[in-house]
Amino acid sequence: AAAARWVASEMPACFGGFGDWTGPLRPWARDPKGSKASRLAALPASVGRPDYWETGTSASEQEEKRSRAIRVYSEREIAGIRRACEIGREVLDECGRAVGVGVTTAEIDRVCYEATVERGAYPSPLNYYDFPCSVCTSVNEVICHGIPDMRELAEGDIVNVDVSVFKDGFHGDLNETFLVGRVDDDSRRLVKTAFDCLAAGADLVKPGAYYRDVGAAIDRAARANNCTVVRTYCGHGIGQLFHTAPNVPHYAKNKATGVMKPGHVFTIEPMINLGGWRDKTWPDDWTAVTADGKRSAQFEHTFLVTHHGYDILTKRHDEPTMLWDLAKQQR
Repeated sequence: AAAARWVASEMPACFGGFGDWTGPLRPWARDPKGSKASRLAALPASVGRPDYWETGTSASEQEEKRSRAIRVYSEREIAGIRRACEIGREVLDECGRAVGVGVTTAEIDRVCYEATVERGAYPSPLNYYDFPCSVCTSVNEVICHGIPDMRELAEGDIVNVDVSVFKDGFHGDLNETFLVGRVDDDSRRLVKTAFDCLAAGADLVKPGAYYRDVGAAIDRAARANNCTVVRTYCGHGIGQLFHTAPNVPHYAKNKATGVMKPGHVFTIEPMINLGGWRDKTWPDDWTAVTADGKRSAQFEHTFLVTHHGYDILTKRHDEPTMLWDLAKQQR
């Protein structure tokens, strides 16, 4: 069958008159069968909901911002976060298996929603500050927060799939970038560098480490491979709240505060660009793209600080430490 063609008139209404594209990617029509309203209406009664599921605004996060204290979680709470992260891992693996040439990002969103709900969990992005889908899918020059649509993935694309779930009062968060078919050398270098940058940041996680030092390690790994680090978005605390203290910047010479202690839980999720580090946001108020239109890649894990170092709560079952394997990202 012939590949679908982009039709400007089918873009979401917020793009009317917009022409400040930085690269070749364009927004496509959203999946009418997978609207936010239909997803929320279809949630089983047994699935717990975060406080923003109806209103789109997290009152508990707004309240927490007043203190900015870094939470030390109890063993019981850590067990709950760990379970949410394990479900997130399973869901991302299912989404990753769906990635391929000719597959729409809307289809990946469907897989994410169904896989999450089947496990008795809520897809954390859904209606989080009005985000319309259950997963973020960021293709090529999209840095993060890409909204799934009816565009089919094409040979040579790269796509980041960012999964977050809410289970029994706790969130888990992780993402990976996949290579679709035959990808050019620069894109392979970029994706491997993004993985290496996350690993470099993880190596610093231990009691007594300063959160601000994570960015310097990531920046060195990016520069060593002629890439840059996005500065607008950072890692974050997570647990009972989707986003909370600490902030974990990924670039050098940042002003992050705080010292790591056992019981801290947070993400590291460096966004790495082939070109410059600057970004722009599309009129949907979510999709962040590189300012120069060059490609971006990202990997993310949720980490627990332990007495002796760290535990990757979102790790694969057979991978207690980060090990690069191109075959696991190739589709």
